[in-house]
Amino acid sequence: MTIERVKPKAIEVRRVHRLVARAAGLPDVRAEVETNHDENRWWPTTISDPRVRMLAAGWSTRVSYRMVDTYAGVIRSAEARGFDDLVASTDAELASLVRSIGLPQARIDFMRSLAELLQGWEKEGVDPMAQSADLDALVLDFATRVRGASFKVAQCALLTARGYHCGIIPVDSGMVAKLAPALGIDLPSGAVAHERMRYVLEAVVHARSAEFRSLVTANEHQVTIPDGVEPTWWVHLVLIYFKRLYLNGPSPQLCRRRPVCTKIVGCAHPTRIV
Repeated sequence: MTIERVKPKAIEVRRVHRLVARAAGLPDVRAEVETNHDENRWWPTTISDPRVRMLAAGWSTRVSYRMVDTYAGVIRSAEARGFDDLVASTDAELASLVRSIGLPQARIDFMRSLAELLQGWEKEGVDPMAQSADLDALVLDFATRVRGASFKVAQCALLTARGYHCGIIPVDSGMVAKLAPALGIDLPSGAVAHERMRYVLEAVVHARSAEFRSLVTANEHQVTIPDGVEPTWWVHLVLIYFKRLYLNGPSPQLCRRRPVCTKIVGCAHPTRIV
């Protein structure tokens, strides 16, 4: 299975840039971005082993925001034990470790198949941390071979393993179901929509990297973006928190005429189109 990267339409580029520009100026979005940019609560940089970072991304699925502290405690315990020790553990021991975040068997299956994938990659000479690695191929392979994974989990796993600024923009279900329609982006049905949306967003940031960096400065976001990298992580956080705060609901401030309305939030249009 291959998924072809298609150049985004000019109108998609304009709409994504326009939405990010508007969302970045919203105080509540800015606060969430600043809280989670340099040190993300879900995928902390303090985890040194990329294998555990991949595991953390997989185990974060189906954990609600209100349980982030509980999840963080589980990940700290997993890191303290080490990946090799986890692999050698019994299912009962692993179930005890993850019980507080639920779905113990699914999380055990994820970890076991992740270990198998990493062993397979090592035998095949595939280094998921290499600068020259084909990220699209890695995401596809991960989603195919790890039990309980999907494109969105694979995206997150590779992002956390390689670092926030590796160029991957992970796309969750809400971004497919709510953000894409808000941007007027047509996506195919099924899980492949996550990859198609990722391709669009990454291509848009690549096309207007300097302009997105200017938005960081213009909106006075207190975040650290390394020199020489595209601000993909920052754009991801702006969009994911705009989606969470304004599209999950949706917010009464959200214009019903998006993506045609350029103001998007807080415009003078009535809340209902007649």
